[in-house]
Amino acid sequence: MNKKKVWLSSPHMGGNEEKYVQEAFDTNWIAPLGPNVNGFEKDLENYINDSSSIATLASGTAAIHLALILLGVKTGDLVLCQSFTFSASANPITYVGAQPIFIDSESDTWNMNPELLEKAILDSIQKAKKPKAIMIVHLYGMPAKMEEIQRIADQYDIPIIEDAAEALGSQYKNQKCGILGNFGILSFNGNKIITTSGGGALVCKTEKDKQKAIFLATQARDDAPHYQHSEIGYNYRMSNVVAGIGRGQMQVIDKRVAQRRANFEYYKKHLSSLSNISFLEEPTGLFSNRWLTTILTDSFETREKIRLALEEKNIEARPLWKPMHLQPVFKDYKAYINGISEDLFMRGLCLPSGSNLTETDLQRVITELLSVT
Repeated sequence: MNKKKVWLSSPHMGGNEEKYVQEAFDTNWIAPLGPNVNGFEKDLENYINDSSSIATLASGTAAIHLALILLGVKTGDLVLCQSFTFSASANPITYVGAQPIFIDSESDTWNMNPELLEKAILDSIQKAKKPKAIMIVHLYGMPAKMEEIQRIADQYDIPIIEDAAEALGSQYKNQKCGILGNFGILSFNGNKIITTSGGGALVCKTEKDKQKAIFLATQARDDAPHYQHSEIGYNYRMSNVVAGIGRGQMQVIDKRVAQRRANFEYYKKHLSSLSNISFLEEPTGLFSNRWLTTILTDSFETREKIRLALEEKNIEARPLWKPMHLQPVFKDYKAYINGISEDLFMRGLCLPSGSNLTETDLQRVITELLSVT
């Protein structure tokens, strides 16, 4: 095996990241505060929505944890969580001592099923324990059915945490994902559409919530000349060096979204004739950043045949997320299941989707895939 690795989604620098990082070194702002932190937050606010207030943090997981705290979720509370997602969506629910209730998917976007969501709410209320929050996810950049979910959330007065970790640049009816819930979550992990090597952000509706998040993210230090703490805090703030990378990345985000979408169209053009492979289309009014291009095969056996063949040729492909209700660590939690997410997991595959893929890379993937289907 002598061909170079084709990664699923590798970091892609834009050119100006080093300038901002160097400024951090030149000015000795090597700390979880500084001009790059402020600048990156402002860049994100301008991009997503000028009226939003964004706190940059160490990870998207940290942002979910703080959102739960800001919503007052505590030990014994219930949180309704999309099952078809990465574990980082669900793990913080347990950090605060709450119990996740997992909700299966619908087939149009692969995200939270509104009908099952309402059923779970009604069942919980009947048991005299109304859920404290709803955790939805825009999987692989495809927006969830937000109007239907928001209608249900409003009807039962339950706030929404919008996990847009995979959806920066995606839009729901001309609104950027990340501003649609009570709190939004962004991720800048190494495989995301833009990256700071690691990091995330909490999107808040008010400056007050942002400042509370920053307070909690910097060890909850009281306003005193000495170190005094009246609340439990966390070491969650993004550093000025890392934020410098983010500032450079924000200058090319539209190009990154365009390239990811172009990858999807390239795969679709060359593979759509295959009877045993299908693609997830955008429902009317939805715009996906196509963070990862996904295919749905006709069987688990076909999926594995493709995945292993690509692996043999040094091409990284990965099964779709294993639903949370099937994860050993969450097996004892209640779940409302219709079988959709399990079927997607068994038959679905993520193809290499990085914005730095060349046409030669894409053609390699297609050639190897066609050879085994």
